[in-house]
Amino acid sequence: MRSHAVVALTVVLVAGLAWTCRTSIEAAVRPPKLQYQASVLPNGLRVILSEDHSTPIVHVSVWYHVGSKNERAGRTGFAHLFEHMMFKGSKNIEPEAHTSIIASIGGQSNAYTTEDTTVFWQTLPQHYLPLALWMEADRMATLRVDEDAFKREREVVKEERRMRIENQPYGSLTEIIYDHAFTTHPYKHPTIGSMADLEAASVADVREFHDTFYVPENATLTIVGDFDPALTLQLVTKYFGRVPKAARPVPHDIPKEPPQTKERRVTIEESWPLPAVVVAHHITYDGHPDSYPLHIVGKVLSDGQSARVTKSLVYDKQIAVSAFASGNIEEDPSLFYAVAIVQPGHTTAEVEKALIEELDRLKREPISARELQRAKNQFARDYIIGRESIQEKGLHLAHGAVIHNDITTADGEFDIFQNITVADVQRVARTYFTPENRLVLVVNPKKNGGAR
Repeated sequence: MRSHAVVALTVVLVAGLAWTCRTSIEAAVRPPKLQYQASVLPNGLRVILSEDHSTPIVHVSVWYHVGSKNERAGRTGFAHLFEHMMFKGSKNIEPEAHTSIIASIGGQSNAYTTEDTTVFWQTLPQHYLPLALWMEADRMATLRVDEDAFKREREVVKEERRMRIENQPYGSLTEIIYDHAFTTHPYKHPTIGSMADLEAASVADVREFHDTFYVPENATLTIVGDFDPALTLQLVTKYFGRVPKAARPVPHDIPKEPPQTKERRVTIEESWPLPAVVVAHHITYDGHPDSYPLHIVGKVLSDGQSARVTKSLVYDKQIAVSAFASGNIEEDPSLFYAVAIVQPGHTTAEVEKALIEELDRLKREPISARELQRAKNQFARDYIIGRESIQEKGLHLAHGAVIHNDITTADGEFDIFQNITVADVQRVARTYFTPENRLVLVVNPKKNGGAR
């Protein structure tokens, strides 16, 4: 959903502004399609090459199709922990040297873990492309996993959890929402894992995780930038083609969440300064036809200060300090939830009623043509601004290939969004925002710390 910015003669697309005319967004700002070629090596590695000679740099990313949803009970946090371990050295690279080598040649590198994938990337001068490919292949094939490095990195991840989750006001909110909304699917547990599971992890567990998921047939290599495709494919084959296939098929047997048949209501206490209210609904998966109108719903409700949830609860009614709505659209069915932090002097019941009313209003009344156009403009803004760099182009190509198993969606989603109708938005609201599919979660401060 990202690309080059294109100058429009008659329309200026600015974040947060809605067009007052019904000018065709297709004619004004539709970005050029990404050019790429895709192939698969004999060992199963998927390769995506996209030439871009605008600058003499290249972006190389390796997407492993493994995230926190692939972890089994009692071993949460493994995907994220393993992201850290991939920088602890391999047969030919010393611990932490991968990052320092890339930095020494003027490049940047990093990694991240989601519920569905673990991604390692680097952006560097184009003449160092062979070096980047060799280093990525080396750690795929010969990762060094020793006891001391594992124990040290486990402590780093535990401290990261303390800083990001446990020591931040409302830092654990998403974790709490998913824990109560899911009963079976591993989206129930957080990507960073629990302290107990991290403490229980062993180096043998880590090695097994690597041997199971960090294999060529579970990886997608994406290269975008200033290179010659034929020569680059030869280099890829030279370095990655020698990595052996896994000894057994990669497991992707994720337990499905059973349909929710009645409303769930949960009230808990946390050491937070003000109460929080959440109204959550189960929704469909990324790439499903309904997922695109749900994106529009998120923008109508929560993108910008004039969006419905913010305007209603924060500015008009003044019953919330902050409020937002978001659809977490993942590879498997996930959640759409609205959240509000209760303004002192008001009650969680008031806020709950207001949040549910905003969701029900979408079912009862079609959104206006202006709201729809505004949301489409916001999407186009995100799409254009977010596809300006070769890294972002690579992200969209890999996302289409890995999450959708259809690389054409990297470009095709733009037209899907622009063809969404008011009726589509109302249809998905009626489909998913039902009482029986709803979780109402109230989080009160401990020790009478706020409104009830």
